[in-house]
Amino acid sequence: MNICIYCASSQNIDRKYLDLATEVGTELARRGHTLVSGGATVSCMGAVTSAARAAGGRTIGVIPQVLVDIEVADEESDELVVTADMRERKGVMDARSDAFLVLPGGIGTLEELFEIWTARVLGIHDRPLVVLDPWGLYEPLRAMIGHMYDEGFTRPDVFDAISFTSTVDEAFAHLESRAQPVRPSVAELGEAAG
Repeated sequence: MNICIYCASSQNIDRKYLDLATEVGTELARRGHTLVSGGATVSCMGAVTSAARAAGGRTIGVIPQVLVDIEVADEESDELVVTADMRERKGVMDARSDAFLVLPGGIGTLEELFEIWTARVLGIHDRPLVVLDPWGLYEPLRAMIGHMYDEGFTRPDVFDAISFTSTVDEAFAHLESRAQPVRPSVAELGEAAG
């Protein structure tokens, strides 16, 4: 299964967030999944990717050219996709993923979360979306969305489209119980037969 992980690129965060990203990357590989990430080497993005690779996992990085130009691209990715811009990056990450896992992050992570959450609520996709939040960073967000629901601004099923978890094991259990892997391409089937 290809799991897209959205997470922090900030280098001003507590070490516990990097440790969480490392634990997630290691567990993802241990469970035999492929990582789809933002393709950068900084902060939690770098930690999750390095850990997945160190544990024998396959990594797909998707990064816009502007970030390649400032030398943060993960050149060690098994596959590095360079896009024209951030919007194309998100589209490629979405298309390549069977499930989505959101770790603690900043406004970029929130943008990715809201886009994939909205698409799920609208029925554009039915892939699992899980937030791993051991320290309650997203609790104010949940309260705000709950208030928006109370005021009639969100659909009744807004929270049915997402799972909030507090442990790595719980997060992967939610992802694995709901995801259906992307089917191999015709080329991949031909290679397997040959």
